[in-house]
Amino acid sequence: MNQTKRRYNFNPGPAALPLGVLKEAQEQFVDYEGKGISLLEMSHRSRTVEELNHETQLLLLSLLDLPKGYEVLFMGGGASTQFALLPMNFLSRQLTASYALTGSFAEKAYKEATYLGRTHVVASSKEQGYRSIPAWEAQDLSPDAAYVHITMNNTIEGSRYAKIPEVGSIPLVGDMTSEILSRKLDLTKFSMIYAGAQKNLGPAGVTVVLIRESWLEQASGEIPEIMRYSTFAKNKSLFNTPPVHAIYMTNLVLKWTQKQGGVEQLERNNLAKADLLYEVIDASGGFYQGIIDAKDRSPINITWRMANSELERRFIAESENLGFEGLAGHRSVGGLRASAYNAVPLEACQALAEFMLDFARRNG
Repeated sequence: MNQTKRRYNFNPGPAALPLGVLKEAQEQFVDYEGKGISLLEMSHRSRTVEELNHETQLLLLSLLDLPKGYEVLFMGGGASTQFALLPMNFLSRQLTASYALTGSFAEKAYKEATYLGRTHVVASSKEQGYRSIPAWEAQDLSPDAAYVHITMNNTIEGSRYAKIPEVGSIPLVGDMTSEILSRKLDLTKFSMIYAGAQKNLGPAGVTVVLIRESWLEQASGEIPEIMRYSTFAKNKSLFNTPPVHAIYMTNLVLKWTQKQGGVEQLERNNLAKADLLYEVIDASGGFYQGIIDAKDRSPINITWRMANSELERRFIAESENLGFEGLAGHRSVGGLRASAYNAVPLEACQALAEFMLDFARRNG
């Protein structure tokens, strides 16, 4: 098992960060790049911070293979704030917002929109306990849809869209908090994506929004300035004091992502990690019970149940004693969950698979 002081971190978010990133941030913490002060103390109007902001934006666009015509915004409030800002900016009185309900966070996004205008559920798997991604087509959308919102990867339940849905000419918006940078996708199909940083991008504290400039022009100008995406775009995310250190950490994670071979290599890594765990689950003869339909399983958030809650508690207790962190399922659903984000090494999943096999032998 784990022979180092570092634990095998499967926390769902805030989540594992690359050790090299943490060490570099530690080295720069007190005296940032020899400037005699910490980045935490530096003016966000300084040239240093402006250059950091710009470099981080360019790094993200490059890694996501997005062309010119997209704005990169660094905002606060987490992805949950975007649940409200999206309809505030784009849901006019004449239009309807369409939502696909695939999990708890998708449902929360939908609920925020209901406070602000007309909404339409294009598809939902709620009655089935969100065990699958419901099928739907562009023709199922409301004819007056302002946009279609989807949650690409469902962190709590452990499901994921196998591919980006087709929505015709209607703007598509994606919550990509728990899977951004985890696989190669044609993100030009989206008019906007957003992601809290604390899964694959960096620490909690900054939320990334990528928005097509041509769609941004259609946003409402009748809401407070601080709520407008256009305000952050015009001011290069410096309208108010940004979460500078969180942006710096994101910058380091993006550079680490480049060094790993980019998104394509991380996708291969993630599939290999997930295969190790799903193989144990599927070959356990029912000792471990997968929750999500096989075709919709997430390789990022792997979820399963056991015969009873007592067995699950014993599994969690033993795993923690052996150096594993964060394997309890979300408090709303229970069970077990391994969140194998980009920074979780293959070694951690190999060790977890070995522990799962050993636990099943001793308790089966």
